[in-house]
Amino acid sequence: MYEMKEEYKIGVEQIDEQHKKLFELADQAYRLLKDDFSLDKYDKIVDIINELKEYTIFHFKSEEDYMESINYKKLFTQKIEHEKFIKAIEGVDLRHIDENQDESLVKILNYLNDWLTEHILKNDKLIGE
Repeated sequence: MYEMKEEYKIGVEQIDEQHKKLFELADQAYRLLKDDFSLDKYDKIVDIINELKEYTIFHFKSEEDYMESINYKKLFTQKIEHEKFIKAIEGVDLRHIDENQDESLVKILNYLNDWLTEHILKNDKLIGE
């Protein structure tokens, strides 16, 4: 369901490849949601959240370094948005996930979907221009 499409490319290969990985993580969460054979998804959900957190920290640092190298004027705004994302991921209530696994996956997917489409199309696209 989640894949890196041409419309999400910003024209900076390194960043586009990293965005592709974020779409892959969202797709992992979606496939887990649709997996009717896994009765207890808690550990897999936590693994996805942890990988998402670690990868976004790496990605945001890389993206910010690139923006700094080209003297990007909206770097500060991007840093604020990146911080909000990391705090949202860190603030996920693991007890709620354990009690409502599919509902939690839907919430994570909605957040990721909004982030990937809104942030990349409205903010990151400007980096490549």
